[in-house]
Amino acid sequence: MRRALDEAAEAVRGGDVPVGAVVLAEDGTVLATGHNEREAGGDPTAHAEVLALRRAAAGLGQWRLAGCTLVVTLEPCTMCAGAIQQSRVDRLVYGARDEKAGAAGSLWDLLRDRRLNHRPEVIEGVLAEECARLLTEFFRTR
Repeated sequence: MRRALDEAAEAVRGGDVPVGAVVLAEDGTVLATGHNEREAGGDPTAHAEVLALRRAAAGLGQWRLAGCTLVVTLEPCTMCAGAIQQSRVDRLVYGARDEKAGAAGSLWDLLRDRRLNHRPEVIEGVLAEECARLLTEFFRTR
């Protein structure tokens, strides 16, 4: 999560909401990282999770990320939860809950919906206060 927090800080430098993500291989090595780049690239889909998943898939040469873990500072939205589900990652670890748009347990629970064919393990609350503080500080300055 500390690496994801470093990525989130990079998002702020680009004028974006501070969300960072890291994709880990089964052995714990970092496959890819990402941070929000919506403002920098003018791309509404450039969320940290989507970028990290894309980069991990490109690095592995396949879209199935079975055995991988995605670590992200903020609970994923519906778009990112869909990408997580489609990528077949085994595990999602996130820090702060997102009561307004979260899709991994707070507002919605897309990732644990029994109607879907793939349901990753979800671990929430890792360094939650630190992740939330970064977001609060960002929005306080806006």
